[in-house]
This record gives sequence, C-alpha cells and structure tokens, in this order.
Amino acid sequence: MPPADGTMEDLTVVECTRCPALVDSRSRIVNGVGPRDAELVIVGEAPGEQEDRTGEPFVGRSGSVLTDALHAAGIDREDIRITNAVRCRPPDNRNPHSNELARCRDWLEAELSAIDPAVILAVGKVPASHLLDRDVAVTAEAGTVERLTLGDRRYPVVICVHPAAVLYDRSQEERLADAIETAAHHLGVSPDDRQRSLGDF
Repeated sequence: MPPADGTMEDLTVVECTRCPALVDSRSRIVNGVGPRDAELVIVGEAPGEQEDRTGEPFVGRSGSVLTDALHAAGIDREDIRITNAVRCRPPDNRNPHSNELARCRDWLEAELSAIDPAVILAVGKVPASHLLDRDVAVTAEAGTVERLTLGDRRYPVVICVHPAAVLYDRSQEERLADAIETAAHHLGVSPDDRQRSLGDF
C-alpha cells in the first residue's frame, strides 16, 4: 500500500485517499466507537449525513432504534463497538460501490482482529453481504448465524435488518429484535439480566 493511500493508528483511520468520490463527499472519516475489548461488534454500511457531521456511527433516528433494541435485549450500547464497512459518507447517501467496500476492507478486518469480539452483528444487506462474501437476503435471513474467518480466528456473524427499516416498516421491528436477541444469546446476555455488563464476560 503506498504511504499516501491511508494511515491507521490503533483502531483509527486518520488518513485515507483510496476512494476519490468518497474523499470529495465526506467531511471526515467516521471511525468505529466503543471499547477495544468489546464482546460485540456491530458493523453497519456507511456513514450518513448525521454520522458524517458528528463523526459517530448510528446516530439520529436509526441510532435511537438500534439503542432501544439493544437495551431491550439487555445490552448497553456503551459496552459494544459500532463501526461501518465503509468509513466515509458516499455521495447523496448512496450505497457504497463494491470497489469502495473492497478498498475499506483491510481497515475493517484490522479493527475486528484487534478487538477479537465474541460475536459480530451485521446490520443491513450491504455489510452482511460484504462480510460473508455472498448475496444476503437480509429480511429472509435476519437472525441466522454464519461464520467469518479472519486469519486463524472464526467469528459468528448474526445477520440483522437495518434499524432504519423499522422506521419505514414496523413489521421489521420483530426481525431486528430477534437478530439482536440472537447476538445477546451468544454473549450469555438476557433481557432479565440488564445489570450485567458485557465487560464482565
């Protein structure tokens, strides 16, 4: 990788010029947030307008839906890591192109390998398909668990609908809840055990 191509310090990408369209569209690189020893990592698609403005993934209305669903499953958002498959906002909030996902892949893999989570929640069709390297029918497959191999480690990946889907179709709420409960089950967390911190696992 050429030195000007990008720089990652610990879990933070501090410079990247791999995708000219995204460099022009973004106001900042939006890195993951949350503890570096998190047992659960949520992987979304890409920053939207509000994420680009605040520098944090999953804020705004969809972030509130996600936070509420996590809480209902006994998971505190502060105990988990939230990141995206692509760290820069695509123009007009379009889906990231396959080459943009590919160029950002090593940043994501470095982050996941460093954190070494117990489970990964892939939120939405794009990150699920990208992580699993196949076309995922996210509505039909929500709540199912597959495996991602990184180096010598294999991670359970729970497929999940995007919380924004709930804002437009309330019937997706149950699918979102079921997927998050599946992730919670892998962590040994239950809704009746809200006082336990994921940091204790």
